[in-house]
Amino acid sequence: MADVKQVKMLMKGAERWNGWRQENPGVRPALAGANLRDAKLRGANLDDADLEGANLTNANFTHAFFHRANLCRADLTGGTFAGTNFCEAHLPGAVLRKADCHRANFDRADLSGANFNGARLELAILVGASVDKAMFTGCRVYGISAWGLDVARVKDQSDLRITREDEPKITVGNLEVAQFVYLMLHNAKIRTVIDTIGEKGVLILGRFTKERKAVLNRMRDELQKIGFVPMIFDFEAPTQKDFTETIKTLAGMSRFIIADITNPRSAPLELHALVPEYRIPFVPIIKKGEEPFAMFRDLQRDWVLDLLEYVSVDDLTRVFRKAVVNEALRKGDELLANKFRRIRTRQTSDYHRR
Repeated sequence: MADVKQVKMLMKGAERWNGWRQENPGVRPALAGANLRDAKLRGANLDDADLEGANLTNANFTHAFFHRANLCRADLTGGTFAGTNFCEAHLPGAVLRKADCHRANFDRADLSGANFNGARLELAILVGASVDKAMFTGCRVYGISAWGLDVARVKDQSDLRITREDEPKITVGNLEVAQFVYLMLHNAKIRTVIDTIGEKGVLILGRFTKERKAVLNRMRDELQKIGFVPMIFDFEAPTQKDFTETIKTLAGMSRFIIADITNPRSAPLELHALVPEYRIPFVPIIKKGEEPFAMFRDLQRDWVLDLLEYVSVDDLTRVFRKAVVNEALRKGDELLANKFRRIRTRQTSDYHRR
């Protein structure tokens, strides 16, 4: 139960309340179940307060402090919490429907089962928050920071608006996607980076043994000299779903792919998961005298160049631009031309004359 004297003190205003807290630093505010409906408490210090089940509907707590406060099952419906600090606060089962929480800080807060439906979360911080079974339907999340969330455990995150009120309405259905799309729309540098990677990215696959790494590094250096963005992936990494998804992601961001298949181990598994699915110029290379793995023949596709044999890293370097880069770009142009080639058709009349 709430301490009646404390509730009366709080309702006298934030200035009186904050002064009382300074005079009584060892007293934890006991406000569980308190009725603070329509209260005007801008800037109030409620750090560590026990507000479990309290009624804060339509209250104004702009720039207030709820650090580590207990707001379990509290009702904050329609309240104003702009710029409010909820860092590490406990809000399991709290209701924040249509609450104004723009620029609020929910860093590491426990939002399990909280209901944010229709809330304004523009530029809010949810970094590291626990959002198990929380509901965010219809929230305005323009500029939200949502790193480190397990969004798979969010109960409902549909119809999230990522644009301002004065902009065309764009909605997504995932908090982390909302954050990413916002950055894409409003950060020219990020768009430039993504465009650059798509145009200049080159995925280099191979083993990180001492001899093989020297080859990979030399190719990386040569690519950088001519303006490409090389990304090296180690075939020695454990072959599991996470790594397979990683290599596919990198492949999708690449202009072309180079794979040193000299003495591979996990390479056959990685390449069989990659080559058939991506129509990206693929340049396989191998040290002269070595044999490709048995299933390499099965990877032959229109976008796979003939296997290039090299004697040494210096030998490869001398012809790298002509034999690898230029041939990969030529293959890319060929694939692009085929993509837009006019569809061939047949006519039934052609058979009438036979």
